[in-house]
Amino acid sequence: MFLMYVDESGDSGLIKSPVNYFVLSGLVIHELRWRILLDELIEFRRYLKNSKGLKLREEIHASEMINKPGDLRRIKRNDRVDIMKKCINWLASKGDISIINVVVNKRNKTEDVFELAWKALIQRFENTIRKRNFPGPQNADDKGLILPDKTDDKKLQIILRKMRRYNQIPNTQNLYAGGSRNLQLEFIIEDPFFKDSSNSYFTQMTDLIAYFVRQQYEPNNYMKKKGAANYFLKLEPVICKVASNKHPLGIVEL
Repeated sequence: MFLMYVDESGDSGLIKSPVNYFVLSGLVIHELRWRILLDELIEFRRYLKNSKGLKLREEIHASEMINKPGDLRRIKRNDRVDIMKKCINWLASKGDISIINVVVNKRNKTEDVFELAWKALIQRFENTIRKRNFPGPQNADDKGLILPDKTDDKKLQIILRKMRRYNQIPNTQNLYAGGSRNLQLEFIIEDPFFKDSSNSYFTQMTDLIAYFVRQQYEPNNYMKKKGAANYFLKLEPVICKVASNKHPLGIVEL
């Protein structure tokens, strides 16, 4: 079983939105590595506690750590950025994980951005399981389960259920003469199992991934000033590049 933790950055709104991009990132972990990685992540959080003063119960939420730190204000801003950098480096060192990223440029879009992004992410998760392209251990008949942070829960549930019955995919031009196929989902089981990021270290790490993906497209001034806007590039060793052959780091751009 492959578990995909998902979080977003930006928003999917088209009217009076302050951002131009909506990002979904999925952190994929195989069940056979889940416990090992959890134990290692807890040890890493203990390291952050001892070195930076970040308590184990405190949530890592990228945008708030920079702009609205609340109780984390006691940690210097430079150290908060360093915490984020260390998290990215920790992820990049874990060869058994894989990261899928979807970026929607909302400018001139008229379709539902939320649905567009989620369908793309779900399809890439499905395809990568189907083609056995994820790194690390595998079972003979692996399936996938999606664990998103709190979002529009009901809408996402409907999208996934519909894709199990009707999922029209354009044919590959070099293999077929145009047209499309109804490629129903086969490898993703159950409804999404929603997580509260405050209670999930893996979801918090996924939040950081999505944040730094969006920094590639619309970096804020502080991240540029600190040279942190390109932290996403450090994740290159664990990015699922087969998600898109149109981007060197596999980002699905829509």
